[in-house]
Amino acid sequence: MPTVTNARRQGPSGAWLVGLALVLSALFLLAPLVLIFVQAFAAGLDAYVHHVTEPATRHAIGLTVLTALVVVPINVVFGVAAAWLVTRYRFFGRRLLVTLIEIPFSVSPIVAGVIYLFLYGAQGLLGPFLQAHDIQVMFTLWAIFLVSLFVTAPFVARELIPLMQAQGSEDEEAAITLGASGLQTFLLVTLPNVRWALLYGAILCNARVMGEFGAVSVVSGNIRGQTNTLPLQVELLFNDLNTVGAFAAASTLAVLALVTLAAKLVLEARTRS
Repeated sequence: MPTVTNARRQGPSGAWLVGLALVLSALFLLAPLVLIFVQAFAAGLDAYVHHVTEPATRHAIGLTVLTALVVVPINVVFGVAAAWLVTRYRFFGRRLLVTLIEIPFSVSPIVAGVIYLFLYGAQGLLGPFLQAHDIQVMFTLWAIFLVSLFVTAPFVARELIPLMQAQGSEDEEAAITLGASGLQTFLLVTLPNVRWALLYGAILCNARVMGEFGAVSVVSGNIRGQTNTLPLQVELLFNDLNTVGAFAAASTLAVLALVTLAAKLVLEARTRS
């Protein structure tokens, strides 16, 4: 006799819902993605290669990858440290720390960029001090790093904290009882237990870094060939009415997103197995 769950799965309403989900996914996700590549190759393969390898676009791709290479490892370290602190220790202000970790999710990226501008800009809180010491932060590569770190800070911690809370600390306590040092306990016990969640959080962080637009657009200055990341380069090319170039750059960003999504799916499968 089929269970209630199986009956629901086999019923016509379930089939309609699955079909509706597939149609909406194709309409809102697959169709725009296909359109990007169709428009990118509209002028032919040679034109596509020309636009992708154009100096400003090539620089934007390199800057986007460089930002990810800098930001993701830092946020991985921060996420692991924050998760370890929150789940393994009880201290005054623990709930406040968890709330602070969540702040970048509740603040608009553009607002975050404006905050950094008011803090490090020429007329900002630290502006006179930085100018007096001939230090420029805004409209440079450092500003892109700073805002990217802010908007992606919660991703790794949010993946690790629930898992480490569910796992408990019994394994670490057993290792310490057997004579392992704190570092040995972390490397040989804690890290293997959370490795898939850690990689999953790092992938999500990487995807957000590469696709970030709002905060970076405020603090980078949009200097073509200098402080333009790939999303900003797409906007500049589109504003220049260079449609093929804009879609070619967007297709590169889409490929990076698809690679990230594929890695995410693989990790999800490994986590379930």
